[in-house]
Amino acid sequence: MHTSSYEHLVPADLLPHRGRMLLLDEIIEITECYAVAAATVRPDWPLTTTVGGDPLLLVELAAETAGVCNSWNERAVTGKVGANKGWLVGVKQAEFYVDTLAVGSRIIIRSENTHKYDVLREISSTVLMDKKEVGKIILQLIKAEDND
Repeated sequence: MHTSSYEHLVPADLLPHRGRMLLLDEIIEITECYAVAAATVRPDWPLTTTVGGDPLLLVELAAETAGVCNSWNERAVTGKVGANKGWLVGVKQAEFYVDTLAVGSRIIIRSENTHKYDVLREISSTVLMDKKEVGKIILQLIKAEDND
C-alpha cells in the first residue's frame, strides 16, 4: 500500500487534460486499485449546452478518474511529479441510464482497475449523478509511451 498522500492534489496534478477538456473538479479517494472523483456539469463542457450534456461525457469522466488512479500509482512508484502523457482508451462497454446530464448536477465517478498487466488495464466504472446511478462503463487502456 502506498503511503503517499493525495489529499492536497487536484485532478490537473495527475492528468494531462487542460481547459474545458478537464472535466473533474475534485479527487475524493485514491487507492492502488481505484479512484473516486467528482465533477459538476458545466455548460462549457464539450457536447454540452445550457440545458445539459450528452451522456457520452460519462465515458470521459470514467477515463479521467481511471487516469487519476493510475497516474497517482505511477507517481508513488517512480516519484515523478506532474501528469504523464496519458493513456489511450478504448470503450469495451457503456450503459447510460439518462438522456441528459443536467447542468449543475454533481457527478461522482468510481473507476477501478479490474485487470492489470504491465501497461494494459481494464477499468470498470460506476457513475452517480445526484446520488442516482446513471452509467456503467468498461474501458480498456494502454499507457502512452514516454519518449523523454
